[in-house]
Amino acid sequence: MTYEELIEQLDPNVYQNLRQSIALGKWPDGRKLTPQQREISLEAVIYYENLHGIPEQERVGYLDRGAKAGTACDPSVRRDQSGNNDVDPDQFVEVKS
Repeated sequence: MTYEELIEQLDPNVYQNLRQSIALGKWPDGRKLTPQQREISLEAVIYYENLHGIPEQERVGYLDRGAKAGTACDPSVRRDQSGNNDVDPDQFVEVKS
């Protein structure tokens, strides 16, 4: 069985347990996740969410930018590399949800 087949057949309860384990940093039985276990679990959860069409706002790691979308607080806004902290207002885009 390939990794893709395994994720395709992953039980939704197992997916939820993996999400909870990542969030809490421990397995359901209380044992601590190692950094490698957290990384592998996170990769599996992200792959599962993409494969099963989980809405973006329900995915692990989703950040709701809300009213800050398209402002200087939004990390997707490019800054001037010359060290000048002035932001070009023409690069902002109003995002309506």
